[in-house]
Amino acid sequence: MDNATSLQADLAVRTRDLNLWYGTFQALFDVDLDIKQGIITSLIGPSGCGKSTFLRAINRINERLGYVRTTGTIDVCGHNILDESVELVQVRKQIGMVFQRPNPLPLSIRDNVLFGHRLHTPKGERVSREDHDDIVEEVLKQVLLWDAVKDILKRPAISLSLEQQQKLCIARLLPVKPTLLLMDEPCSALDPAATAAVEELIWELKGKFTIVIVTHNMAQARRASDECIFMLMGKVVEHGPTDQTFVTPQHKETADYIEGRYG
Repeated sequence: MDNATSLQADLAVRTRDLNLWYGTFQALFDVDLDIKQGIITSLIGPSGCGKSTFLRAINRINERLGYVRTTGTIDVCGHNILDESVELVQVRKQIGMVFQRPNPLPLSIRDNVLFGHRLHTPKGERVSREDHDDIVEEVLKQVLLWDAVKDILKRPAISLSLEQQQKLCIARLLPVKPTLLLMDEPCSALDPAATAAVEELIWELKGKFTIVIVTHNMAQARRASDECIFMLMGKVVEHGPTDQTFVTPQHKETADYIEGRYG
Protein backbone atom coordinates (compact mmCIF):
# COMPACT_ATOMS: atom_id res chain seq x y z
CA MET A 1 0.00 0.00 0.00
CA ASP A 2 1.54 3.35 -1.02
CA ASN A 3 1.65 6.35 1.33
CA ALA A 4 -1.31 8.11 -0.32
CA THR A 5 -3.50 5.01 -0.09
CA SER A 6 -2.43 4.39 3.50
CA LEU A 7 -3.23 8.00 4.45
CA GLN A 8 -6.68 7.82 2.87
CA ALA A 9 -7.38 4.55 4.72
CA ASP A 10 -6.73 6.36 8.00
CA LEU A 11 -9.33 9.03 7.23
CA ALA A 12 -12.93 8.98 8.42
CA VAL A 13 -13.94 11.96 6.29
CA ARG A 14 -12.24 13.48 3.26
CA THR A 15 -13.81 16.39 1.36
CA ARG A 16 -12.59 17.94 -1.86
CA ASP A 17 -13.89 21.09 -3.57
CA LEU A 18 -16.99 20.98 -1.36
CA ASN A 19 -19.35 23.87 -2.09
CA LEU A 20 -22.89 24.31 -0.80
CA TRP A 21 -25.61 26.84 -1.60
CA TYR A 22 -28.88 27.69 0.13
CA GLY A 23 -30.71 29.00 -2.91
CA THR A 24 -28.41 31.73 -4.24
CA PHE A 25 -26.47 32.12 -0.98
CA GLN A 26 -23.19 30.20 -0.90
CA ALA A 27 -22.48 28.83 2.57
CA LEU A 28 -19.40 26.65 1.90
CA PHE A 29 -16.49 27.48 -0.39
CA ASP A 30 -14.09 24.82 -1.72
CA VAL A 31 -13.80 22.97 1.58
CA ASP A 32 -10.91 20.49 1.53
CA LEU A 33 -10.61 18.58 4.81
CA ASP A 34 -9.08 15.33 6.01
CA ILE A 35 -10.58 14.15 9.31
CA LYS A 36 -8.75 11.24 10.90
CA GLN A 37 -10.39 8.07 12.16
CA GLY A 38 -10.79 7.37 15.87
CA ILE A 39 -10.17 10.87 17.20
CA ILE A 40 -12.26 13.84 18.31
CA THR A 41 -12.21 16.82 15.95
CA SER A 42 -13.80 20.12 16.96
CA LEU A 43 -15.22 22.72 14.59
CA ILE A 44 -15.03 26.31 15.81
CA GLY A 45 -15.80 29.70 14.32
CA PRO A 46 -18.27 32.59 14.64
CA SER A 47 -21.99 32.14 14.07
CA GLY A 48 -22.81 31.74 10.39
CA CYS A 49 -19.31 30.59 9.40
CA GLY A 50 -20.52 27.24 8.02
CA LYS A 51 -19.71 24.85 10.89
CA SER A 52 -23.15 23.31 11.24
CA THR A 53 -23.72 23.41 7.49
CA PHE A 54 -20.54 21.39 6.98
CA LEU A 55 -21.52 18.92 9.70
CA ARG A 56 -24.97 18.42 8.20
CA ALA A 57 -23.50 18.00 4.74
CA ILE A 58 -21.56 14.98 5.98
CA ASN A 59 -24.77 13.01 6.59
CA ARG A 60 -26.72 14.81 3.85
CA ILE A 61 -29.33 16.15 6.24
CA ASN A 62 -29.24 19.47 4.37
CA GLU A 63 -30.97 17.75 1.48
CA ARG A 64 -34.28 17.88 3.32
CA LEU A 65 -34.35 21.49 2.12
CA GLY A 66 -35.25 21.47 -1.55
CA TYR A 67 -33.27 24.64 -2.30
CA VAL A 68 -29.88 23.26 -1.19
CA ARG A 69 -27.27 22.46 -3.85
CA THR A 70 -23.98 20.69 -3.13
CA THR A 71 -20.97 20.10 -5.37
CA GLY A 72 -17.65 18.37 -4.78
CA THR A 73 -17.02 15.11 -2.92
CA ILE A 74 -17.52 13.88 0.63
CA ASP A 75 -15.76 10.57 1.21
CA VAL A 76 -16.74 8.73 4.40
CA CYS A 77 -14.48 5.74 5.02
CA GLY A 78 -13.44 5.86 1.37
CA HIS A 79 -16.91 6.11 -0.23
CA ASN A 80 -18.30 9.28 -1.79
CA ILE A 81 -21.67 9.70 -0.07
CA LEU A 82 -22.78 12.24 -2.68
CA ASP A 83 -22.67 9.60 -5.39
CA GLU A 84 -26.11 8.98 -6.93
CA SER A 85 -25.85 5.24 -6.20
CA VAL A 86 -25.56 5.80 -2.43
CA GLU A 87 -28.74 5.18 -0.42
CA LEU A 88 -29.56 7.73 2.25
CA VAL A 89 -30.66 5.06 4.71
CA GLN A 90 -27.15 3.55 4.61
CA VAL A 91 -25.58 6.99 5.06
CA ARG A 92 -27.69 7.62 8.17
CA LYS A 93 -26.84 4.16 9.52
CA GLN A 94 -23.13 4.80 9.16
CA ILE A 95 -23.22 8.40 10.39
CA GLY A 96 -25.00 9.28 13.63
CA MET A 97 -26.09 12.84 14.48
CA VAL A 98 -26.60 14.52 17.86
CA PHE A 99 -28.29 17.93 17.94
CA GLN A 100 -28.12 21.01 20.17
CA ARG A 101 -31.13 20.06 22.24
CA PRO A 102 -31.87 16.45 23.18
CA ASN A 103 -34.57 14.99 20.95
CA PRO A 104 -35.74 11.74 22.58
CA LEU A 105 -38.64 10.03 20.86
CA PRO A 106 -42.04 9.96 22.65
CA LEU A 107 -41.35 6.39 23.71
CA SER A 108 -39.94 4.57 26.70
CA ILE A 109 -36.23 4.71 27.50
CA ARG A 110 -35.86 1.11 26.31
CA ASP A 111 -37.73 1.70 23.04
CA ASN A 112 -35.63 4.80 22.33
CA VAL A 113 -32.45 2.73 22.56
CA LEU A 114 -33.86 0.03 20.26
CA PHE A 115 -35.53 2.32 17.71
CA GLY A 116 -32.69 2.46 15.19
CA HIS A 117 -31.83 -1.20 15.63
CA ARG A 118 -35.41 -2.23 14.89
CA LEU A 119 -35.55 0.12 11.92
CA HIS A 120 -32.44 -1.39 10.33
CA THR A 121 -33.14 -5.04 11.17
CA PRO A 122 -33.93 -6.87 7.89
CA LYS A 123 -37.59 -7.80 7.43
CA GLY A 124 -38.28 -11.34 8.53
CA GLU A 125 -35.29 -11.49 10.88
CA ARG A 126 -36.40 -12.11 14.44
CA VAL A 127 -34.50 -10.72 17.41
CA SER A 128 -35.27 -12.23 20.80
CA ARG A 129 -36.20 -10.15 23.81
CA GLU A 130 -33.04 -11.41 25.51
CA ASP A 131 -30.93 -10.09 22.63
CA HIS A 132 -32.73 -6.75 22.82
CA ASP A 133 -32.12 -6.65 26.56
CA ASP A 134 -28.42 -7.26 25.97
CA ILE A 135 -28.28 -4.44 23.40
CA VAL A 136 -30.02 -2.02 25.77
CA GLU A 137 -27.67 -2.83 28.64
CA GLU A 138 -24.54 -2.70 26.49
CA VAL A 139 -25.18 0.70 24.93
CA LEU A 140 -26.50 2.31 28.11
CA LYS A 141 -23.31 1.22 29.84
CA GLN A 142 -21.31 2.71 26.97
CA VAL A 143 -22.96 6.09 27.49
CA LEU A 144 -22.61 5.92 31.29
CA LEU A 145 -26.37 5.83 31.82
CA TRP A 146 -27.13 2.22 32.78
CA ASP A 147 -26.88 2.58 36.56
CA ALA A 148 -29.22 5.57 36.55
CA VAL A 149 -31.98 4.03 34.41
CA LYS A 150 -31.73 0.23 34.64
CA ASP A 151 -34.76 0.08 36.95
CA ILE A 152 -36.91 2.58 35.02
CA LEU A 153 -36.49 1.45 31.39
CA LYS A 154 -40.26 1.53 30.79
CA ARG A 155 -40.58 5.18 31.79
CA PRO A 156 -40.98 7.85 29.09
CA ALA A 157 -37.63 9.13 27.90
CA ILE A 158 -38.80 12.72 28.34
CA SER A 159 -38.94 12.13 32.11
CA LEU A 160 -35.13 12.11 32.21
CA SER A 161 -32.98 15.17 32.92
CA LEU A 162 -31.55 17.05 29.93
CA GLU A 163 -28.14 15.52 30.52
CA GLN A 164 -29.63 12.02 30.63
CA GLN A 165 -31.75 12.72 27.53
CA GLN A 166 -28.66 13.78 25.57
CA LYS A 167 -26.83 10.63 26.66
CA LEU A 168 -29.87 8.60 25.61
CA CYS A 169 -29.87 10.26 22.19
CA ILE A 170 -26.25 9.19 21.77
CA ALA A 171 -27.14 5.68 22.99
CA ARG A 172 -29.90 5.47 20.38
CA LEU A 173 -27.26 5.73 17.63
CA LEU A 174 -24.95 2.98 18.85
CA PRO A 175 -26.86 -0.31 18.26
CA VAL A 176 -26.54 0.12 14.47
CA LYS A 177 -22.75 0.47 14.90
CA PRO A 178 -22.04 3.78 13.14
CA THR A 179 -18.47 4.65 12.21
CA LEU A 180 -18.90 8.39 12.67
CA LEU A 181 -20.70 10.51 15.29
CA LEU A 182 -21.53 14.13 14.44
CA MET A 183 -22.36 16.41 17.38
CA ASP A 184 -23.81 19.87 16.74
CA GLU A 185 -23.25 21.83 19.97
CA PRO A 186 -24.41 18.88 22.10
CA CYS A 187 -23.89 20.76 25.37
CA SER A 188 -25.42 24.14 24.48
CA ALA A 189 -28.66 23.41 26.37
CA LEU A 190 -26.92 21.91 29.43
CA ASP A 191 -25.71 23.39 32.70
CA PRO A 192 -21.99 23.18 33.62
CA ALA A 193 -22.32 19.92 35.57
CA ALA A 194 -24.25 18.24 32.76
CA THR A 195 -21.76 19.61 30.21
CA ALA A 196 -18.91 18.01 32.15
CA ALA A 197 -20.79 14.70 32.22
CA VAL A 198 -21.38 14.72 28.45
CA GLU A 199 -17.74 15.67 27.81
CA GLU A 200 -16.70 12.71 29.95
CA LEU A 201 -18.90 10.49 27.79
CA ILE A 202 -17.38 11.89 24.60
CA TRP A 203 -13.92 10.94 25.86
CA GLU A 204 -15.20 7.48 26.77
CA LEU A 205 -16.38 7.00 23.18
CA LYS A 206 -13.09 8.23 21.68
CA GLY A 207 -11.34 5.50 19.72
CA LYS A 208 -14.49 3.41 19.37
CA PHE A 209 -15.92 6.06 17.05
CA THR A 210 -14.72 9.04 15.07
CA ILE A 211 -16.35 12.13 16.61
CA VAL A 212 -16.77 15.57 15.01
CA ILE A 213 -18.16 18.21 17.36
CA VAL A 214 -19.30 21.76 16.64
CA THR A 215 -18.91 24.12 19.58
CA HIS A 216 -18.94 27.84 20.36
CA ASN A 217 -17.24 27.10 23.68
CA MET A 218 -13.49 27.65 23.25
CA ALA A 219 -12.68 25.97 26.57
CA GLN A 220 -14.70 22.93 25.52
CA ALA A 221 -12.96 22.72 22.15
CA ARG A 222 -9.60 22.83 23.90
CA ARG A 223 -10.60 20.26 26.54
CA ALA A 224 -12.57 17.85 24.43
CA SER A 225 -10.82 17.48 21.07
CA ASP A 226 -7.60 16.14 19.57
CA GLU A 227 -7.72 18.27 16.44
CA CYS A 228 -9.46 21.57 15.73
CA ILE A 229 -10.82 23.16 12.56
CA PHE A 230 -11.39 26.92 12.43
CA MET A 231 -13.88 28.15 9.83
CA LEU A 232 -14.66 31.69 8.74
CA MET A 233 -17.23 32.84 6.17
CA GLY A 234 -17.71 29.35 4.74
CA LYS A 235 -14.00 28.61 4.34
CA VAL A 236 -11.51 26.52 6.30
CA VAL A 237 -8.83 28.84 7.71
CA GLU A 238 -6.91 26.40 9.89
CA HIS A 239 -6.85 22.71 10.80
CA GLY A 240 -4.36 21.09 13.13
CA PRO A 241 -3.72 19.64 16.59
CA THR A 242 -5.92 21.41 19.13
CA ASP A 243 -3.04 22.45 21.41
CA GLN A 244 -1.18 23.97 18.48
CA THR A 245 -4.28 25.78 17.23
CA PHE A 246 -4.85 27.42 20.62
CA VAL A 247 -1.23 28.08 21.62
CA THR A 248 0.47 28.87 18.30
CA PRO A 249 -2.21 29.44 15.63
CA GLN A 250 -0.86 29.76 12.11
CA HIS A 251 -3.25 32.48 10.96
CA LYS A 252 -4.11 35.91 12.38
CA GLU A 253 -7.85 35.26 11.88
CA THR A 254 -7.61 32.18 14.12
CA ALA A 255 -5.72 34.05 16.83
CA ASP A 256 -8.19 36.95 16.75
CA TYR A 257 -11.16 34.60 17.13
CA ILE A 258 -9.63 32.54 19.93
CA GLU A 259 -8.69 35.73 21.79
CA GLY A 260 -12.28 36.99 21.52
CA ARG A 261 -11.68 39.92 19.18
CA TYR A 262 -14.75 38.96 17.15
CA GLY A 263 -17.44 36.26 16.92
